[in-house]
Amino acid sequence: MLGEIFHRFIEESSVTVMTRGLLERLLNPEQLDGWFERTAEKQYTRELLFSTVVGLMMQVVCGIRKSLNVAYQALEHEMPVSVQSVYNKINGLETPISAGLVRYAAAEAMGLIEELGGTRPALLPGYRVKRLDGNCLEASEHRLKELRELSGGALPGKSLVVYDPAVGLAVDVFPCEDGHAQERSLLSAVLATVSAREVWVEDRNFCVRWFLLGIEDRNGFFVVREHQQLPWKALEAMREVGQTATGQVAEQAIEVIDEQGQARTWRRIQVRLNKPTRDGDNTIYILTNLPTTVNACTVAELYRKRWKIEIYQPCNLRKTLAMLKKWLKGAARCGVHVAAHAAVRVQRHRPESATVDVMSWCPAVP
Repeated sequence: MLGEIFHRFIEESSVTVMTRGLLERLLNPEQLDGWFERTAEKQYTRELLFSTVVGLMMQVVCGIRKSLNVAYQALEHEMPVSVQSVYNKINGLETPISAGLVRYAAAEAMGLIEELGGTRPALLPGYRVKRLDGNCLEASEHRLKELRELSGGALPGKSLVVYDPAVGLAVDVFPCEDGHAQERSLLSAVLATVSAREVWVEDRNFCVRWFLLGIEDRNGFFVVREHQQLPWKALEAMREVGQTATGQVAEQAIEVIDEQGQARTWRRIQVRLNKPTRDGDNTIYILTNLPTTVNACTVAELYRKRWKIEIYQPCNLRKTLAMLKKWLKGAARCGVHVAAHAAVRVQRHRPESATVDVMSWCPAVP
C-alpha cells in the first residue's frame, strides 16, 4: 500500500529516509526507556520519560531548535512536566547514563553497518584496532556567568573515548565530571574492557607502565608514543628498517620490568620526521608489544593515523547525541538507497524494536 509513496521518498530524498530509519532504529523510544530503567543507578522515571528528553535534545543537536527551552516550547502542549523539570532531569543524569547511551547506540549501529557491508578494510588484518584519546569540555561552555572570563575557573568535565576505525564509530566512553582530573585516573576502567588481539593506539599521555602491562596481561597489544617517565633498558642498538611517508624508521628491542620483577621485551620504534611536529619534535619514539611479524613501518603508520578525538564529550547528553549526528553522516558511504532498504529490512525482521513510519519522514536533514 505504501510502496509507491515510499519509493518516491527514496528517489527524491533518500538521505532523509536513511536518516529517519537509522534514528528510529537507534533511538527507539521503548528501547531507550527500557534501557534507562535497567541502567540508571539513582534516577527513576515518574512522569518525564528518558526518551522524551532524548527527543528534545536531538532537536537541539541537529539544529532544528536553537535551545532546549525552544524545543520544549514547541511541544509544550504534549509535555507532562514543566520546562524546569526537564532541566532538572538533564542536570541529574548520571555519567554512566551518558556513557551507556553511547555504548548502546554504538552496538546497534555496528549491527547495521556490518549488515550493509559498510565496515572499512582492517588497518591491521587479524587484529581489532582501537584508538584511545581524551577530551575536555571547553572552559567557556555553559559555565556560570561569573566564571566565564576566568581562565582558572572550574572545567565542566572530561572523558576518554574509544574509536573503532573499522566501523567509524566511537564505541565506548569513560566520562568524568571533574574537568581537572588526570586522564590517567580513568585508565583502570578502560583496562577492564580490553580483549585479546585488540591493538590500542594511544598518545604518550597513556604511556603508563601498569596500564601497558595490563593490556599485555589481557592478551592485548598497544601502540603508544613513548613518555620519558617510563623506565626501560635497551637490549640492542637502533637499527634502520625502512622509510614511511613521514620519515625514516628504525627500531630496537627494550626490556621493561613489571611489578613482580619479571622482564618484558617490547619494541621501541624511532621515526625521524621529514617535517617536525607542531610541538617542534623532529623525532618521535613509539613503544609496542606487537610481534615482529608486524614490521616497524606498519606500526609507525598505525600511530600516524591515530584519530584525535576533539568533538566527543559524553559528560552531557547534548555532546553524546552529537555523536549520533556524525554517525549518520558517516553511514552515507554505504549508499543511501541501500541504507534505506536496510531500514525496511530491520522493520520486517525485528518489528518489536524498530518503527518505520513512512508518512512522517522529515522533509530535510539538518
